[in-house]
Amino acid sequence: MNFTETLQNITKKSLSDCSNQELYLALLEIVRQKSADRIQPVTGRKLYYISAEFLIGKLLSNNLINLGLYEEARDALAAAGKNLSDIEEVEPEPSLGNGGLGRLAACFLDSLATLSLPGDGVGLRYHFGLFHQSFENGLQNEKPDPWLTAHSWAEKTDIVYPVELAGKTYTARLYKLAVTGYEGRTNTLNLFDLDTIDETIVKEGISFDKTEIAKNLTLFLYPDDSDETGRRLRVFQQYLMVSAGAQLILAESAARGCNYHDLADYAAIQINDTHPSMVIPELIRLLEEKGIAFEEAVDIVTKTCAYTNHTILAEALEKWPRAYLDSIVPQLMPIIEKLDKLARTRTEDETLAVIDTDDLVHMAHMDIHFTHSTNGVAALHTEILKNSELHGFYELYPEKFNNKTNGITFRRWLLECDPRLTAVLEKHIGSGFRKDASELEKLMNFADDTAVLNELTDVKKANKEALADWLLHTQNIVLNTNAVFDIQSKRLHEYKRQQLNLLYLIHTYYEIKAGHLPAVPLVSIFGAKAAPAYIIAKDIIHALLTLSKVVAADPEVSKWLQIVFIENYNVTAAEKLIPACDLSEQISLASKEASGTGNMKFMLNGALTLGTMDGANVEISEQAGEDNIYIFGQTSDQVIHRYAAGDYQAIQWYEGDPNIRRAIDFLTGPKMLAAGHEENLSRLHHELIHKDWFQTLPDFNAYVVRKEQALKDYACDPMGWRRKCLINIAKAGMFSSDRTIAEYNRDIWHLEK
Repeated sequence: MNFTETLQNITKKSLSDCSNQELYLALLEIVRQKSADRIQPVTGRKLYYISAEFLIGKLLSNNLINLGLYEEARDALAAAGKNLSDIEEVEPEPSLGNGGLGRLAACFLDSLATLSLPGDGVGLRYHFGLFHQSFENGLQNEKPDPWLTAHSWAEKTDIVYPVELAGKTYTARLYKLAVTGYEGRTNTLNLFDLDTIDETIVKEGISFDKTEIAKNLTLFLYPDDSDETGRRLRVFQQYLMVSAGAQLILAESAARGCNYHDLADYAAIQINDTHPSMVIPELIRLLEEKGIAFEEAVDIVTKTCAYTNHTILAEALEKWPRAYLDSIVPQLMPIIEKLDKLARTRTEDETLAVIDTDDLVHMAHMDIHFTHSTNGVAALHTEILKNSELHGFYELYPEKFNNKTNGITFRRWLLECDPRLTAVLEKHIGSGFRKDASELEKLMNFADDTAVLNELTDVKKANKEALADWLLHTQNIVLNTNAVFDIQSKRLHEYKRQQLNLLYLIHTYYEIKAGHLPAVPLVSIFGAKAAPAYIIAKDIIHALLTLSKVVAADPEVSKWLQIVFIENYNVTAAEKLIPACDLSEQISLASKEASGTGNMKFMLNGALTLGTMDGANVEISEQAGEDNIYIFGQTSDQVIHRYAAGDYQAIQWYEGDPNIRRAIDFLTGPKMLAAGHEENLSRLHHELIHKDWFQTLPDFNAYVVRKEQALKDYACDPMGWRRKCLINIAKAGMFSSDRTIAEYNRDIWHLEK
């Protein structure tokens, strides 16, 4: 039976008579059937990857590609006058994550299945995700982001587990979402939810009664933690995830013959950042219920669990007041106290304690003491952890520390989102890179082939025009596709330094007004959400939106400069932006970005990186070569030294550099105040002069010089620019998540195919 007949058997009518919705549901059914055929029995250990986020994106095309059905589906639909890309628009994007942490987790699940390794995800089934972002009156507006429908990829099961929270028992229901691998097995993303969730309690914006746990527990990812009820709700959420997850792990292991004493032979648990840390005491508690003594339970859990650290930012290494845990998870506190006591027998260093003198419970400390592996996510990040941020732990447990540089799945970030580039690559180097990303290296044979370089130019131009068309239809924005597309798309955070880009754009405004025209027109594109309680981040968004209005209203400047902010940046938007990018902004303060994965996606799609020597930028520079990346700014050592000395004063830079002062003062100048809100602009102005914690100003001049060099290279040496792009694509193979997962398995998990 061919693909057309299969679809017609499901829809019960000719394809030309079907709506896009009907065809979407039929394709979903085919994917379910085919993915079920690839479920394989587990031998030996099985991985459980526990994460607060899984930013999986739309799944239809990804699954069709992985199952080898994409071309068949596209051609069958085209023969009936239907467009697969139109049908893809029917699918809502799952609101299960926000940033790089969640997208990484999604890539890892894809690679586990592709490598035919038994590995499932464990997380929560959020109803509204983080939030849906819109811009109203120059300000970020947050609304719920509903995505759950009667025909969700995540299928309801009859499996439930009791979870005790603050003395009440809740029932966690399991939903299973199939994860297909490229020519590999089918694994599962296990998502937990409560049947009692009530979406109608969300009132204005994303506000809701945070005390009604039975109704609100899985409504939102990362509930607003600007008040105590919000912070407590995060503890409720995390324990629901790990308690239900731990019960699932024990039940599945027992069903395969585990007697609990040998749990580490049946299960490997990866703790993705500190959100799932309570799985450690919860597993110990459950093992004690099975009759296993505390000391043995600790040993079992340590051998079973491993921890990935994703940050050196202190505020991201979670520390919960003991009082929260006493009231929400009192069943865990006796175990956590014993773990703290046990840790203190290993070291007298008070800074390594699980419970500190302020009665804060340090989740990362518990993770490092009571797992067998702690890994960073880029070479530089891991070295900083070992030598600085977690040095005491490294001295105590040197054997636990290892690096696993992050990666991305090429199936989504090349095959799916950049079919034009994929076709050119396959024409010249074959299709082996779909499964083995190192085969991209073959492209180096064409580094001086003018015809191939021209093909890449044509691909980039077509992708820029496609992005322009999408923005015209979605946001009514007209782009100049002859300009450089300079893109900074990532979570809005001061350490990622969208404010540095902002100051550059103000500087460029002044230069154009003075007659110093750039080498080429510039379209500066942003995509970012700011956490609802992160005031300065929201002020940066407001400043960029206001500046975009000021620039657009000035005919002299707007010929050369355009500023665009994408609403509600998500995976779908990323798939439009990344293939169209010329210059990729990776400008975090050196030492602060653990890895980054957007930098890898842009590199793979032929954009050049403008960045600091931070996170995986260091390894991108090593792979592509220093001549094929635009590096600027302080080194991580210089930044760390500056923090240690405590001698950075932003006002000295502001007063001592007229270009910096000019750019900052423009924020509260007459043009910005006329177009924006004084409160937001003045607060950001004050922040940059009197705090600037992430050292925007010391890197400002170096950033200006390097960015203008990039623009000049683009304008004056187009073939040299395209050659740099080709080299970046050819050298991107190291950043495949397949490679990352193979390393995790070799060094930490030891799973069998």
